[in-house]
Amino acid sequence: MAAGLCPGRALLARRGGALRALCGSVRGLAAGPETHFGFQTVTEAERREKIYQVFESVAKKYDVMNDSMTLGIHRVWKDILIHKMNPFPGMLLLDVAGGTGDIAFRFLNYVRSARERQLQRRLKHHQNLSWQEISESYQEDKFKSLGDSQVVVCDINKEMLKVGKQKAQHLGYSEGLSWVLGNAEELPFDDDKFDVYTIAFGIRNVTRIDLALEEAYRVLKPGGRFLCLEFSHVSNPLLSRLYDLYSFQVIPVLGEVIAGDWKSYQYLVESIRRFPPQEELKAMIEDAGFLKVDYQNLNSGIVAIHSGFKL
Repeated sequence: MAAGLCPGRALLARRGGALRALCGSVRGLAAGPETHFGFQTVTEAERREKIYQVFESVAKKYDVMNDSMTLGIHRVWKDILIHKMNPFPGMLLLDVAGGTGDIAFRFLNYVRSARERQLQRRLKHHQNLSWQEISESYQEDKFKSLGDSQVVVCDINKEMLKVGKQKAQHLGYSEGLSWVLGNAEELPFDDDKFDVYTIAFGIRNVTRIDLALEEAYRVLKPGGRFLCLEFSHVSNPLLSRLYDLYSFQVIPVLGEVIAGDWKSYQYLVESIRRFPPQEELKAMIEDAGFLKVDYQNLNSGIVAIHSGFKL
């Protein structure tokens, strides 16, 4: 009898295994498509949650760590991005993933300096103005120091925005600056709204880069410009080996010593290695609809600035 039951049991076992496999597949589908978090394989939902936790953890020490990790060179890279943008009076800028305000503050400084130079040139051409007329001209410019230029900082992380707002208050930035909680993959803005879209060291942390690029295209005005500053892939083999050594052996240690957070900075290093190389990102930007797409490598490709236009 026992021998006669074996085929039935085997059939039930096979059906049970198939059912478990099916249930596992259904659970996998419910959790969402797989992606990566550094060198780990996770679902898209898990990645979003983990990245949120990373930046929630590092927000207060974010600027200090940037200076420590890059020896302050990130400041030069951001200055180059602003000069490449060449802001004009009346420009409306959207800075995505710009929580601590570095790009926004540089934009405001650049516009103010440009307005001051305009005023100086205007006064030189009016040498016969009275003292009162010159004073009135300065007062008028004081209230329009940005020439209607504005920057909107959009970030998905509340803690990063909190740090940015505190910095703005401390440094005296208020005019022409606003802060919005929002997701790069689903921006809370109307179509054709902004002149320029920037994202500096942020797109690497977006789960669906293709969606973020499509959103960038959507919110830009016709003729608008997309600018992305991001860690990229080093072209020099010797420098690449030295860079890997520094990244994996030094940066997580700095994270632990300065921010008390080894894991977050281990992720940041790993995320750079998983990020698409320059040509691949260029193709993705073109796929989103942008034209005249190019990129500029800085420091042998440690970072790159990608540029494209909505034409």
